[in-house]
Amino acid sequence: MAESVNVVHRGLAALFDREPKRPLLLALLISLHLVICAASLRMSFPFYRSEYVMYDPAGLANAIAATAIFALLAPLFVFARFSFGYFCGFYLFTMVAGFLWLTSYSKLQYDHVAASISAGLSCLTFLLPALLITSRIGQPTEISERIFERILYVIVALCLATSIAAATYGFRIVAIKDIYRYRSELQFPTVLNYAISSTMTVLLPFAYACFALRRRYWLAVAMLAISISFYPSTLSKIALFTPAWLLCMTLLSMLRGRVATIMSLFLPVLIGVLLISTIGEPIRRYFDIVNARMLAVPSVAMDVYNEYFAQHELTHFCQIWLVKPFIACALKQPLSVEMNSNYPLGFLNASLFATEGIASVGLWAAPLATFACGLVIGLGNRLSAGLSTRFILISAAIMPQVITNVPFSTLMLTHGLWLLFLLWYVTPRTLFGSPAKQ
Repeated sequence: MAESVNVVHRGLAALFDREPKRPLLLALLISLHLVICAASLRMSFPFYRSEYVMYDPAGLANAIAATAIFALLAPLFVFARFSFGYFCGFYLFTMVAGFLWLTSYSKLQYDHVAASISAGLSCLTFLLPALLITSRIGQPTEISERIFERILYVIVALCLATSIAAATYGFRIVAIKDIYRYRSELQFPTVLNYAISSTMTVLLPFAYACFALRRRYWLAVAMLAISISFYPSTLSKIALFTPAWLLCMTLLSMLRGRVATIMSLFLPVLIGVLLISTIGEPIRRYFDIVNARMLAVPSVAMDVYNEYFAQHELTHFCQIWLVKPFIACALKQPLSVEMNSNYPLGFLNASLFATEGIASVGLWAAPLATFACGLVIGLGNRLSAGLSTRFILISAAIMPQVITNVPFSTLMLTHGLWLLFLLWYVTPRTLFGSPAKQ
């Protein structure tokens, strides 16, 4: 009898803990996140040239209205379970919200209303498969933990070898403000370029997650050391900040997966807003690296791509090197180089919304392209199903940063998302215990 009472008590406690409180917490967090992002974007205007994006009080009502309508998609994140798609989808959701806010102040020439509608629909069609396709793909046989251990040591050796190979082509320790002065001089063989990108984005975080969660801390620290060793040879911000980001994600992963996802973007942006509001310009360096780079730049890229392809021929995916030999291409140089030639904002890479969407097929077909990308992310959900939430968060820690800043084809091929999917698929499900509660 006492046991039955305890079961009922635990059931009621779980009901009241999981149903009313958690959705309310997530809804409040997302709402506050959107407000803080709007404040951050307002403070980001000095980062850009006034002829492109300039604050105008007359645009405030439109910005609020567009963001509020788009926020109707937020319940997807309130009720969907955590997955890899949830992790990446929330960053892309924030990026599109930023675009809808900024386009109210944009001075670039294109149909802003049509672009806003297309962006909202594209986000919806991406999120539906990315959030809802989560069932596990069965494995004919599961490799043993002993064999997986050997795979991990091979990954460590590959990471170290790639770092050493990259250093032979150039090794220069410079301040972060000076990296653009020297980075154009770097020349790596094509194979090494692919190896560097896949190592920094996939192999290092994956191996670090395996070691950290299994409490093999010296090996985890070794992976962080190898990661930062790429900075003098690549002069990449990802190489410089990956160790700190992986440590932050390790701490945040102690929270539930969905809360950790939201906090991973909310907290850095909030810190930047608070620092600028209290200390001011002396802290602008942090704001430019974190708030502007993580939040504003991907949104501004959508703005720039909208104007450029409102006036130029679409690419029809010819920017993808696998497709280019089979399609007549109006582009004479890579998209990022083309943007740098037309807009003095640097080599502006952009997310799948701008490249596979706007640039490749135009505004009204963009939702179909993003839906296809969402299906691929859904496949990643299925291949990682059964793994612990903490492991997915840490091993994929760099992916949301990359997916908002590069084309989806580049994410898959150059940055090795396919490799991460494969590694997740072969990882023994008993390695970290059962998945954490969502």
